[in-house]
Amino acid sequence: MTTTATFSRYADLPALIGLMEGDEKHNGASNSTLDVLWVLYDRVLDVTPGTAEDPARDRFLLSKGHGPAAFYAVLAAKGFLDVTTLRGWTSFDSPLGHHPDRVLVPGAEIGSGSLGHGLPLALGTALGLRAQGIRKPDGTGPRVVVLVGDGELDEGSNHEAIAAAARLGSDNLTVVVIDNASASHGWPGGIGRRFEVEGWETREVGGRDHDALHDAFTRTRTGRPLAVIARVRNGN
Repeated sequence: MTTTATFSRYADLPALIGLMEGDEKHNGASNSTLDVLWVLYDRVLDVTPGTAEDPARDRFLLSKGHGPAAFYAVLAAKGFLDVTTLRGWTSFDSPLGHHPDRVLVPGAEIGSGSLGHGLPLALGTALGLRAQGIRKPDGTGPRVVVLVGDGELDEGSNHEAIAAAARLGSDNLTVVVIDNASASHGWPGGIGRRFEVEGWETREVGGRDHDALHDAFTRTRTGRPLAVIARVRNGN
């Protein structure tokens, strides 16, 4: 579904988020993703409301599905959602729930909210696209980007996906880890080191720095899956 976005700038995102009330518990979770989401949809991902069903589109998977207000705001700013839809979010007849639903939310690739399953789904998506030989007009394969929180990396399914991705040559896969120091266990040497030992390329940046994020997402790859660690502290 293609809509016309009334508010289409980064500066409009706080106003769009302000239309959604009633999930104060997850305000921090939502706020921590805002800048990464904007840079991806504004400057990186090759997907629009008009190409949302194109097999060759880039895919964005939101694994960090709790507190989706920032995701909904960016989708509205980019025309996937009508801005008026935001006002009634989480109401009985609204398509916008506290966790995104792939069937109901235009632009959402997966239903999410249960921690730990987004990265395995993204790996499967990347492998499936490669197996089908899907290519863009320029000959490159679609990019698959998944956003996870540092806390959900404690989940066992992520251990398996991290271990498998580089061994399977998934060079079209990017994981963005929002590092807001919420993980219970952490990892010796830091989050990036966890991916490095399994053969991933890693890049660590400030999660509010748009230019640094863009560079991390678009700089020449080395033929390996990419992990971008975006440092964000809740409240700043």
